[in-house]
Amino acid sequence: MQGSNTRCQRSKENQTQHVVVGMYFRENANHLIAKYLEKVVHHSIQSEPVWYLEREPVLHTISIHNCTKNYQCLNRKEGKNNMENKTVTMAHGAGGKQTSELIDEVFKAHFANDDLTADDAAVLVPPAGKMAVSTDGFIVSPAFFPGGNIGKLSICGTVNDLACMGAKPLYLTCAFVIEEGYPMEKLEEIATAMEKTAKEAGVHIVSGDTKVAGKGQVDGVFITTTGMGQIEEGVTVGGELAKPGDAIIVTGDIGRHGCTILLEREDFGIDADVTSDCAPLWNTVKAVMDTTHDLHVIRDATRGGVGTVLYEIAGQSNVGIRLNAEAVPVQPEVKGVCGMLGLEPLYLACEGRLVIMASKKEAEAIVETLKKCPYSANAAIIGEVMEEEAGRVIMETEIGTQALLPQPGGELLPRIC
Repeated sequence: MQGSNTRCQRSKENQTQHVVVGMYFRENANHLIAKYLEKVVHHSIQSEPVWYLEREPVLHTISIHNCTKNYQCLNRKEGKNNMENKTVTMAHGAGGKQTSELIDEVFKAHFANDDLTADDAAVLVPPAGKMAVSTDGFIVSPAFFPGGNIGKLSICGTVNDLACMGAKPLYLTCAFVIEEGYPMEKLEEIATAMEKTAKEAGVHIVSGDTKVAGKGQVDGVFITTTGMGQIEEGVTVGGELAKPGDAIIVTGDIGRHGCTILLEREDFGIDADVTSDCAPLWNTVKAVMDTTHDLHVIRDATRGGVGTVLYEIAGQSNVGIRLNAEAVPVQPEVKGVCGMLGLEPLYLACEGRLVIMASKKEAEAIVETLKKCPYSANAAIIGEVMEEEAGRVIMETEIGTQALLPQPGGELLPRIC
């Protein structure tokens, strides 16, 4: 296997060379080149070896790079058929041949990049200046929903946490816990979504782990991601930095993710056209930071929604919050579902919405920038930070009265992320 150009050829003579190369393939059965040749000749490398590599630079040469690339292409073309009716078994988590096949055919095939490692740890070039690091676990039920799946969510959740600290996402690690019997086709669909979302976010998946749990020990698949990002210079944000007079901005209509999960569970028999807002938001944050550095708080409104985020910030910064109920953007379908079930949209989860607190003089410019971004076309100023009523959120209603927004308690909707 030295040199870059090789040719695959059947041999009935030169038995010594024949056996040596056959042994190479048996001992390196998970090598992408061996796997590619195995697919091309339709001959199992576990049986008697009948192929060897001829060193002559003649027709039909296959470079090592092309073997790897072609194997991955074959996998993707055949992937759907290969994965149909296959499930994850305990052997896939045992560390042997099946584990290697799962990693190569599902994860490595989708996560390949220059930084991805098969070693015990990724070796990375640290960014200049400060880093942000965030870890999040994902156990959403159901794992597939309109607008995304647990794979897309696992990338967006961690990328957005980094972005909220003004950090450009650079690297991610991911750990899977998969239930025995989980359909392989669904697992590949999850990996495909992760690949696509990571590419959009500009982040590399560099390391990971795979465990298989017995039937009933987990529900389908759980994913944990850890992200590392570089803090951009000139911007310092945090929940304790809200100031009286700041404008409060949301980057889009609220509550869609929580409403989507609620309807997808079919617990209430309600049919409404609602899609999760799940999206990676680093490019949105970068656009805002390019508009102004006079930013104080950026927070993604995930579990507990915008209302919970506002209460957290009010407590951290020891300020009051005044909201204009009419200004809060809510999709009509979400508003209808909430009306039927007696829910408050402010407490339904988002997975692609930010709460931004910034100097009032910059608020309009920020909103104009947001409206040019793909995931924030209906961004709006919804209120302001005030010195009085510290730790409380006051709502100005449509009829001009003021009411205390009840602080959330208990579990409104479990397992939304």
